[in-house]
Amino acid sequence: MAYVDVPKDLTKVKSKVFMNLTKRQLVCFGIGALVGIPIYFLSKDAVGSSTALTLMMLTLVPAFLFGIYEKNGQPLEAVLRNFIRSSFLRPKVRPYRTENFYAALQRQEQLEQEVKQIVRKKEAPSQAKAKAKVDKGRAQTDRSSHRKG
Repeated sequence: MAYVDVPKDLTKVKSKVFMNLTKRQLVCFGIGALVGIPIYFLSKDAVGSSTALTLMMLTLVPAFLFGIYEKNGQPLEAVLRNFIRSSFLRPKVRPYRTENFYAALQRQEQLEQEVKQIVRKKEAPSQAKAKAKVDKGRAQTDRSSHRKG
């Protein structure tokens, strides 16, 4: 009886287009061939066959890597982008910070007290003026009562 392994996670199965290659692999290999083959034919007369072949291989390898290589389900460009971000663009040391809710409440209470003090200072001169008017009025009534008496 024939036995075929069926993967448990079917999301990892990729559809093959031509000669057991995916679309991505076909595109990357095609780009590599479009760049590498002309390099070989244009440089073999100038530098020799073996050097031209080496140049062609050096230009083909990146295209093949982009077509084939995957790490944790991510293609090579995603892996390289993550590596560049983590190594060069983001800060090396990321301090651990927590949000202390109790400290936030204390800051809020302190700000409210400062606002109350500012309001009291603004109210104090107007209350002092009102009190002075009342005192002035009393003083006048006291003088008038002294004159009558």
